[in-house]
Amino acid sequence: MSTDFIWNVRVYYEDTDAGGIVYYANYLKFFERARTEWLRSLDFSQHNLIEQHDTLFVVKSVSADYHAPARLDDVLKLTVNIEKIGRASLVFRQEAWRGEQLLNTAHVKVGCVDSAMRPRAVPAVVADKLRNTSATTQTD
Repeated sequence: MSTDFIWNVRVYYEDTDAGGIVYYANYLKFFERARTEWLRSLDFSQHNLIEQHDTLFVVKSVSADYHAPARLDDVLKLTVNIEKIGRASLVFRQEAWRGEQLLNTAHVKVGCVDSAMRPRAVPAVVADKLRNTSATTQTD
């Protein structure tokens, strides 16, 4: 299933560690922003999901592979690709690139819950839109 979305982000001083490279946990923040902007591009803001669909997406698990470091002022291309749409979950493959160099690859599983944090099915209108999405590009 291909639903590539691209979000560009610049590395700021606050994103780096004492060695001048992106602190490893910040890739998770970058990937979260990319997924949020991807949802927004589909007309599903976080606020809209909770208000209109009583739906939240919460991270259940993440695995990440670090291939090369990003540094201050780099512009990273973050990708979002849906690998699986389950009844109550989504699995993403996300990548961080600097130009043609792959820096980080992550697999992120998110669960769908209601406002009381109980598991729920992904709303049909949301699942249908996700299945019918074509490639989209957005920049910061």
